[in-house]
Amino acid sequence: MNILKNYGLTARFLNEATMYPELFLARITAQYRGLYKIVTEQGEMQAEISGKLRFETTELAKFPTVGDFVMVSAESYDGNKIIHHILTRKSVFLRTAVGVSGQAQSVAANIDTVFICMSLNNNFNLSRLERYLSVAWDSGATPVVLLTKSDLCEDLEKAVSAVERVSSFSDVIPLSVFDENVEHKLSKYLKLGTTSAFIGSSGVGKSTLINKLLGEDILATADIGKADKGRHTTTGREMFISPFGGVLIDTPGMRELGAESADLGKTFDDIEKLASHCKFRDCTHTNEPDCAILEALAKGTLDRRRFENYCKLRIEAGYDGLNAKEIEVKKLERMFKDVGGMKNMRKFAKEQRKNK
Repeated sequence: MNILKNYGLTARFLNEATMYPELFLARITAQYRGLYKIVTEQGEMQAEISGKLRFETTELAKFPTVGDFVMVSAESYDGNKIIHHILTRKSVFLRTAVGVSGQAQSVAANIDTVFICMSLNNNFNLSRLERYLSVAWDSGATPVVLLTKSDLCEDLEKAVSAVERVSSFSDVIPLSVFDENVEHKLSKYLKLGTTSAFIGSSGVGKSTLINKLLGEDILATADIGKADKGRHTTTGREMFISPFGGVLIDTPGMRELGAESADLGKTFDDIEKLASHCKFRDCTHTNEPDCAILEALAKGTLDRRRFENYCKLRIEAGYDGLNAKEIEVKKLERMFKDVGGMKNMRKFAKEQRKNK
């Protein structure tokens, strides 16, 4: 399994793979229209999903994606290997499916770090960053904010400070293509056995950054268009081995990112702590007496833009009108949806209470 270890294989997936002795283990390294590129101990191959897997998969998010470890048959069909099973994901970054109402699609799976790339030009937008952070925390991976094109920023210290105030638990790293130590700044996140995905709007410099980390121009890049609008240079999703041992996943630029799957508790930790001090547990933070949120807004200790964005994301995530306990139940339902649903959720909650 030496080749697959270079692609992030860990004991967790090796153990689960033993459940399918008639199949062999692979990892998806690229995704195209209906086809996948996989890597096995025999090298790189092209694959497609089995008819049975296609028939049984009712949600877009359940289809294989880049980063998935999968079980593949030895036989080929029209030159393609056949994917029969997706091993249990430890994390998955989701986005709203384009043109499909009420569904999400997987962007990358089994990732350890989500590099959220935001350039310090006209792309700079704190509300968008909060949205990315919320979805990234919900994925199960750890977000790191990369502020690209820092050489274009007139007041870098001010911009970094503004991002740090909203980034909560995340590292914030300013970068420029002229930096000679980009590799050094990111090397601690790219160790052997780890997988990192680069997420962000078009034109923020994801492909340029990955090329720099790989030490060669593997990915196509393009200058930004008029009015600082980025151009799509990445059209698929693809995985690369970094010189530091870990693997990198490049993703297409995202013009929009839905927050149907979002963890607001970490991104808006300050607001949720404030809300816990409101007089009423079901406080709507509009006109109730002794509302900690309204008091903070009046004093200027809570930014109104940030609070309004929090309210917007709560509505998108379906948390609006729910109290803290109900939100936790909703999160657990989603977490255990694929492994026994409510039954396993109750078992998990019971064990948590025992351990307290």
